[in-house]
Amino acid sequence: MQMTSTQFKSNAAGALVDAQLQKALKNVETGFIAKRATAAAALPEFDALRDRARDIKNHTLAHLDLYLEAYEAKVTASGGHVHWAESAADARQIIKDICQRVGAKTVTKGKSMITEEINLNEFLEANGIEPVETDLGEYIIQLRGEHPSHIIAPAVHLNKEQVEEDFRRVHTHLDADRDLRAPELLLAEAREVLRQRYFQADVGITGANFLIAETGSSVIVTNEGNGDLTQTLGKVHVVVASIEKIVPTLEDCSQILRLLARSATGQDMSVYTTFSTGPKRPEDPDGPEEYHVVLLDNGRTAMLGTEFEEMLRCIRCGACINHCPVYHAIGGHAYGSVYPGPMGSVLTPSLFGIDQSGHLPNASTFCGRCESVCPMRIPLPKMMRHWREREFERHLTPAASRYGITLWAFFAKRPKLYHLAAAIGRTALVWLGGKSQRIPSLPLASGWTQHRDMPAPEGRSFLEQWAARQSAEQSSAKNRGA
Repeated sequence: MQMTSTQFKSNAAGALVDAQLQKALKNVETGFIAKRATAAAALPEFDALRDRARDIKNHTLAHLDLYLEAYEAKVTASGGHVHWAESAADARQIIKDICQRVGAKTVTKGKSMITEEINLNEFLEANGIEPVETDLGEYIIQLRGEHPSHIIAPAVHLNKEQVEEDFRRVHTHLDADRDLRAPELLLAEAREVLRQRYFQADVGITGANFLIAETGSSVIVTNEGNGDLTQTLGKVHVVVASIEKIVPTLEDCSQILRLLARSATGQDMSVYTTFSTGPKRPEDPDGPEEYHVVLLDNGRTAMLGTEFEEMLRCIRCGACINHCPVYHAIGGHAYGSVYPGPMGSVLTPSLFGIDQSGHLPNASTFCGRCESVCPMRIPLPKMMRHWREREFERHLTPAASRYGITLWAFFAKRPKLYHLAAAIGRTALVWLGGKSQRIPSLPLASGWTQHRDMPAPEGRSFLEQWAARQSAEQSSAKNRGA
């Protein structure tokens, strides 16, 4: 996709006044949060599993080179091929070469955020190869020429009427008077159309939720079965995955799988969890004749050993997105990146540079909900603060913000002056608030007062309350001593 993270503010402003989008975003709050809470509460060892999953990924990242080499050896032993891609361009070229070698004109694709990251669809189309998304949400947004607005629910920003309109516009070979009013009818039509595409494709491309070093297997998790058809009906199966998807053993994978669906959709397990190991064997009734794995770096190794390494624990469940009040207000497209929400606010600058995505780490209330629900215990707010620090150091923040922080730091280093200035400022705000105790406009605070009144301070300041509390505690201690 074309990144528009530099336009985040204007993107967000447009999203806030989009009535249809605002209606659709209510489904994120009501459809994911309660289900996740119920699923987690029903598993007594849920938090213990989070600790174990964190430790598994930390261990893997500390020995990433060894596990990747072990994985490659197992894939090769099973008859598959591993391709190493340092950049998005390298990955695209590798996939194109495989497709052209087997004469593929059409490829089916299982849902894959990595292929979105590398802009694979656009690249294949430019080279005469038609990609067909088979995940229902991905298929819908492909018809619309859009990109996902959520990493697990790509079309969550749309409503049923919009999908019906798109199906009637594109599926012109079907009866124009057919009934598409119910979601089940839309699903049945998509299944009918996509069934034909599976048999036309020579190559199937999937992502991977996990790669297992012990067996050389790739694992995909779906609720529709489209991933299975994509990887078994074509002559060639191509797995595209980033290097941090590796886990050491089947047991490690099974433990993290117990967290994934519960955190993402509130299910105990997804409907389909598919393990693939190499191409079709002589005794197999079906499967691909060739099995390829494209391992993508694209900036991941640069994160190792830095304050952003913990982001590589992410299993793309979307829990942080589902619980983020900023996402609830503006949706995913406003972020201008393939990865929205809190995880995107950390990952996008890591992969594409803070100069291209400096607004994203600032798009947070720091309420901490993202970290509290993350199954891998990733400290997302802490890492967003680190990105803010880097943005400030490189003078990428607006001049007014830099000067304001510099001025605050001047006073903060001089406590007596700080207390005096705070007292003067508080008195001035109380005066401006008048009887209503509301301030409708304020210099240097238009970002707030443009949309709401600024409440005037009430009662004593924090510093005054703290001093009074300390004095009371000291008096109490003296009285007890007496």
